[in-house]
Amino acid sequence: MTLLVLLIIFLLPGCHCTVSTVGDLSVLEGGSVTVPCHYNPQYTSHVKYWCQGRMREFCTSLARTDDPESPPNGKGRVTIADDPTQHVFTVSMRNLTEEDSGWYWCGVELGGMWVSDSTASLHISVIQGVSVVSSLLSADEGSSVTVQCLYSKNLRSIEKQWCRSGNLNSCMVTDSEGTFSSTKVFIHDDRNSMFLVTIHQLEMRDSGWYWCRAGQQQVAVHVSVTAQTTTLSTSTIQNLKTTVRNPSVMSSTDPHSRPVWESFLVVCGIVILVMTGLLALWELWQLCSKFPKLFVGFFLFFYCLINSLNKWMSHWLLIN
Repeated sequence: MTLLVLLIIFLLPGCHCTVSTVGDLSVLEGGSVTVPCHYNPQYTSHVKYWCQGRMREFCTSLARTDDPESPPNGKGRVTIADDPTQHVFTVSMRNLTEEDSGWYWCGVELGGMWVSDSTASLHISVIQGVSVVSSLLSADEGSSVTVQCLYSKNLRSIEKQWCRSGNLNSCMVTDSEGTFSSTKVFIHDDRNSMFLVTIHQLEMRDSGWYWCRAGQQQVAVHVSVTAQTTTLSTSTIQNLKTTVRNPSVMSSTDPHSRPVWESFLVVCGIVILVMTGLLALWELWQLCSKFPKLFVGFFLFFYCLINSLNKWMSHWLLIN
């Protein structure tokens, strides 16, 4: 008898359909969620469904592809859509409440008494509080960045805040219209499930941690500002290349450059000075020939004078 049962089980058609979906989800109260359910290509024509319950065999059906309209107990909050080309059906649930927390099943109906449906489960938690679409944001210096802060239904009437972490005095609070505006920061609350924080003209000092706050609930956000890089234009690069290729060209404003006429005048002055000196020496020689004792004194005097002139000339030539 046992062998007969085993033989019957062995001969039964098996299910090779595999359904997969995302992992467990947490959703803010009053928000929405969309779940993708993937299946094998050979089951594109089969009925797909979405049900709620801890056990698949006893779960409550909320939506089916052969009856797109949600059942009465779903209150129109659940929709299902099948995409045969992508082999995926999606389920959307909106206006979630804490009572919606629980286990859910993506199912493909295979039919037949001896063949069980192929399913995949996930747990959805509906919570109260604040969250963000992205907790790590980056933008370039001088640009703007927008933070999307989400909140649950019970916080709709509460004022929203944007604070710099570690400095509660920096908090910017929305007014009775749900907005805050300054030259740097703009906050807008849609009074439903989200408030947006936009920071303009970002500076490097704006990098750091911030808080999205609603009442006593808050969530951290990090903003990273990237330094703006400057690039040289093509004309500037070409000018730099020209300067490098012609290093001998000297600017007219160079303090060490001297006009040609100035050098010419200096040379002429030196020639005149030398000629005058020679003439004076000749007259002095005539005088000393008449008075020999004066010759030695004048010789020493002019020796020192000529030596000084020689040093001055050497120094001037080095400068020029």
